[in-house]
Amino acid sequence: MKKNKNDCDLKTCPLCKLCLKEWLPAVDAHRKSLHVKKGERLFTEGTNMTDIYFIYSGTVKVHKQWGKEKELILRFAKSGDIVGHRGLGIDNIYPASATAIEPVTVCAIDLEFFQSSLKINLDFTFQLLMFYARELKESERNMRNLAHMSVKGRVAQSLLTLHDKFGIDEEGFINITLSRQDLASFAGTTYETVFRIINDFTQENILKLSGKNISIVDTNKLLHFTKETET
Repeated sequence: MKKNKNDCDLKTCPLCKLCLKEWLPAVDAHRKSLHVKKGERLFTEGTNMTDIYFIYSGTVKVHKQWGKEKELILRFAKSGDIVGHRGLGIDNIYPASATAIEPVTVCAIDLEFFQSSLKINLDFTFQLLMFYARELKESERNMRNLAHMSVKGRVAQSLLTLHDKFGIDEEGFINITLSRQDLASFAGTTYETVFRIINDFTQENILKLSGKNISIVDTNKLLHFTKETET
């Protein structure tokens, strides 16, 4: 990761937008703007927590080890999102890893200053609390899906989630380019299974493909699969 002090505009991240105006000079003094290469990690699961990261540009995946050689992607974070916050607590250990899936610029705030910001900036603290609540509900839903939803339903749900979070580009494709392995890790299945299901959806005219890019042609059919359970 390379440091660059000039990228953050002190307006984009939630801390800058929600903190007291009088607190901005302190944020400016403590922030670190970092460039992260594709495939490079911001932090690693199980290591001591040092910083909270706000995504200024680009996209990262937040993922956990799942078995010896597999990973489970918990969420994707894009511009304006926060990562690293799940480590807050008694032990201050990162419970997951974060890896750039494209070149990323982040604003890093050290843990001690972040905790001071929480105590002083109540609007930011409240919004972070609401974010934790939404994340908890989403995590509970994802765990339920892993246990009960059919594999085809999980792939369908993953595509719908990516569509909702990233939107579509000018040509109608979901505005994020993922490898089939990352899509499999997000859906909680294998590369081979995702490859087969994506081909099935394409043949059924539910999806349209262009290389790694995916366009949803029939949202209702995808929603139908999300209501299927494992048998």
